[in-house]
Amino acid sequence: MPTIICIRGYRFFFVSFDGSEPMHVHVRKDGLNAKVWMSPLRIAWSDFKEYQEKEILRMIEENCDLIENKWHEHFG
Repeated sequence: MPTIICIRGYRFFFVSFDGSEPMHVHVRKDGLNAKVWMSPLRIAWSDFKEYQEKEILRMIEENCDLIENKWHEHFG
């Protein structure tokens, strides 16, 4: 599970066997998890509260280029 970036305690990462799915990122903080589709940007599923989901989406938007570049590096 390669970590892409950590921001405010949120760890953004990929799951290596998910490469056959559309581009997405996993998020973990304090034992909670989410999966976020990148295009269009939306929550696939989440254990987080709504305000945390909004924060997560904002952080992903701010780091979209990095996440997409890391996806292509990791999955080819």
